[in-house]
Amino acid sequence: MTPADHSEGRWAAAFTPRAPNEQRYWLVKSEPDVFSFDDLRAAPKQTTQWDGVRNFAARNFLRDGMKRGDRVFFYHSSSNPQAIVGIAEVAREAYADPTATDRKHPAFDAKSDPANPTWFAVDIKAVAPLPRPVTLAEIKANKALADMALVRIGRLSVTPVTAKEWETIVKMAGR
Repeated sequence: MTPADHSEGRWAAAFTPRAPNEQRYWLVKSEPDVFSFDDLRAAPKQTTQWDGVRNFAARNFLRDGMKRGDRVFFYHSSSNPQAIVGIAEVAREAYADPTATDRKHPAFDAKSDPANPTWFAVDIKAVAPLPRPVTLAEIKANKALADMALVRIGRLSVTPVTAKEWETIVKMAGR
């Protein structure tokens, strides 16, 4: 798999070559009634396949940006309140999303070709719940987070998080 060229644009830093052992940060969203952070913690080895992403920008972050060992905020969307509730890590880098070619799966894509996949998945593993969830309202109210992808492009299910944003949110959570 050859990564696409993402050298330009607002989120280009998420794709730049890494220093040895460099860790990057991400945010993934899930509706808690579909799959919650508690579900992740209850999964075998506290790990799950992060699949079903059907947005090209989010797919690019998954496919070309996320690397094993990167830290991931787990965000509960479509809930009250919407909030970052836990920390996970990338346990397996991008591979062809098997739900794309599974005719029985709601994320099936008839145009998907297993030999040349369009959609990708990663595996994520639970690290720890946040001591206190950090709500979307709190994030939007914090000027240091005004440029955060979650705030600027809130529709995406996978987004990059800068190191400074990560530290700010971890501090807000009381960690």
